[in-house]
Amino acid sequence: MHNETKAEPAYSVTEITREIRDLLEGQLRDVWIEGEISNYRHHSSGHRYFNLKDEGAQISCVFFRGHAREHKTHLDNGDQVQAYGDITVYEARGQYQLMVKLIQPKGHGELQARFEALKQKLKTEGLFDEELKKAIPAFPQTIVIVTSPTGAAIQDMLNILQRRAPWVRVLIYPVAVQGKGAEHKIAQAIKELSHPETIGLPPIDTIVVTRGGGSMEDLWNFNEECVARAIADCPIPLVSAVGHEIDFTIADFASDLRAPTPSAAAELIAPDSLELKRRAQTHFNLLASRLLFRLDQSRTMLRLTRQTLEAREPARMLMGHCQHLDHLNERFTAAAHHQLGEQQNRLQQARQLLKVQQLGQRLSLESEHLTSLNMRLTTTTTHLLESAQTSLAQLQSAIRQLSPETTFARGFSMTSTPAGEIITKPEQTHPGDTIETRVAHGKITSIVQSPE
Repeated sequence: MHNETKAEPAYSVTEITREIRDLLEGQLRDVWIEGEISNYRHHSSGHRYFNLKDEGAQISCVFFRGHAREHKTHLDNGDQVQAYGDITVYEARGQYQLMVKLIQPKGHGELQARFEALKQKLKTEGLFDEELKKAIPAFPQTIVIVTSPTGAAIQDMLNILQRRAPWVRVLIYPVAVQGKGAEHKIAQAIKELSHPETIGLPPIDTIVVTRGGGSMEDLWNFNEECVARAIADCPIPLVSAVGHEIDFTIADFASDLRAPTPSAAAELIAPDSLELKRRAQTHFNLLASRLLFRLDQSRTMLRLTRQTLEAREPARMLMGHCQHLDHLNERFTAAAHHQLGEQQNRLQQARQLLKVQQLGQRLSLESEHLTSLNMRLTTTTTHLLESAQTSLAQLQSAIRQLSPETTFARGFSMTSTPAGEIITKPEQTHPGDTIETRVAHGKITSIVQSPE
């Protein structure tokens, strides 16, 4: 007997290399490595290649042109440095390496330790908790920038803000952003701006604390505890934009929003007026299109409703008779007014004649005659009006007797095709045709079997 072991599936070289790459690159990011530069090469492409070594080991490093162009210090073999970056795997050679983002002299190790210690302390206190972050206003009216008024960063920010949102009021709170004691001035500025009314300023929507790039020592004032606590206590939304994209400060973690650069901060805090105008025009066009569509719908409904009403002939006949009655009434009224006017003229003439002839008795007779004529006129007008109303009532009754609803109520029905054609002869149908029979209270649908 011999032991048999089940063979496990084998990795290809590419597969195992990628597994190793995923493990390393997923775990070792944003690390600092300290050592001595050796085998330094500055390639014509602008990329820089070297090893970092100490007494026991070495690691390959690549400093790509995009990051290396911001590094002004000359590098050479034998330099003691600290390199910051991500561990990656160069699959073609099956070796791991450090992809460098930042490099600095070895003496920076003490500052880095202080940075990490303060970061851990404030994080434990909850100063960096996400639930404490305030939302940055989408449409600010007043922005205050805390920075040095002579730096290049402020000019870039002002240009971008003017281009994107010219309506925004931008105020500059000048402070020292580098050197001994600058951190206290920055913290004091943030505290004063937290209550703008006490220093004569209008309400503030957003505060930006910023400065341009530099070494770790240059940016150190933004790593001090007093600045971090002033930012965390500020009731107004605050954006931190210190240094370049690879630079992180304690102020970044304490702020409500971290911008990678001052220019990026300007892009983040101000809406683009051109984009707003485009979106407004799009919404306007959509609204106009929908309104026109609803208007066309309403016009179509009105036209169909009018056609339906006009198709009801008995109603139209009744309306015509009502209109004729109004016309007769107007004629009767006009005739009565005309006759009354004539009688009044005659009465006036008679009065004038009586005045001349002083015949009081004749005036009395004429007055009685006029009263009699007036009564006859009233009687005649009343009779004519009653006669017209009687005729109208008879017409209405006749219309009701002739309407389809009355005919159906007496037991009659009407048969038509689904298209609405009235069937009066058997020859209009064929076996299998569908027909509809209308009765007093609905419709009956039938299938023709054999027309007779």
